[in-house]
Amino acid sequence: MSYIAKPQVTHPGLPRNKLGLTQRDYEGTVSTLCAGCGHDSVTAAIIQAVFELDIEPHRLAKMSGIGCSSKTPTYFVSESHGFNAVHGRMPSVTTGANAANRELQYIGVSGDGDSLSIGVGQFVHAIRRNLNMAYIIENNGVYGLTKGQFSASADIGSKPKKGLPNQQEPIDPVSTALSLGATYIGRSFSGDKDQLVPMIKGAFLHDGFALVDVISPCVTFNDHEGSTKSYAHTRQFYHHVVDMDYIPPAAEIKTSYDEGSAMPIELHDGSKIVLRKVDKQYDPTSRAKAFKYLREHFNAGEITTGLLYINEGRPSMHDLMGNVDTPLAHLPLDSLCPSEGELERLLKGYR
Repeated sequence: MSYIAKPQVTHPGLPRNKLGLTQRDYEGTVSTLCAGCGHDSVTAAIIQAVFELDIEPHRLAKMSGIGCSSKTPTYFVSESHGFNAVHGRMPSVTTGANAANRELQYIGVSGDGDSLSIGVGQFVHAIRRNLNMAYIIENNGVYGLTKGQFSASADIGSKPKKGLPNQQEPIDPVSTALSLGATYIGRSFSGDKDQLVPMIKGAFLHDGFALVDVISPCVTFNDHEGSTKSYAHTRQFYHHVVDMDYIPPAAEIKTSYDEGSAMPIELHDGSKIVLRKVDKQYDPTSRAKAFKYLREHFNAGEITTGLLYINEGRPSMHDLMGNVDTPLAHLPLDSLCPSEGELERLLKGYR
């Protein structure tokens, strides 16, 4: 696969942060995602967040798994560290990296398939360990790379491009994280930049596992039967020369609505979702109230957005393990490897 390089010319009037960098310095390669994909809006929000937080690019570690969502780290902060793990295994790779070097700031970008299906066990244990990272789920309810099958977050009654409506209960990452004791939980919509950017900034600043579930519509799988722009119609009526898919460009979905209000959003396929933004009286420090609030609005067919829960009192992974402040990656070998006598002393404790 080839990547188009972005022009290196930077307008001299662009604002600079405390490091003297512009937002252009936090960009990556040109996106190869579908035109109008909500994931690109998430990328833009991440770029703005790290720019405003004055994060040094070489102190950021971008982690991902497999899927459309996991291509996202390619598109921001090209001068940072990065690791593209196998499907569903991003949390354990991040755990190992964080254990070795706690001085880096970790952001994991995953999808609803990557985190809630094959990777759900990894997702659970990253929360359980209170791993210090910003964990972004770009949630669209389908497997975008493999032609739009339902993911584990698809709601009951959701209609696919082909086949029967979904009848299985969805896994809600927010409710799941809340039940497992995650210490920072938020949900937003990819087109609501005013809400999403501060939420991502908060995730970076939080000491512990910070989940941001982002509803990010897929523009590709709206070529329903009867559409003259569908893949099936094109292949039937045009001369076949190569196997190639054309995805019609779609307008990016954006929205703006007040705290405490609900906003219906029409997706590219004509279906609608209703977003409910929590109001100023909402208490994000009460786990029980958060559960109750989420369930009430879920039953009303609404997707609650905002900072839903935060607990700054629970120790993070390094504090739970009693690790030294110096990153393990910086310690000399003789400090990491116990002597023969020390090893024998340790082993006696297990006999």
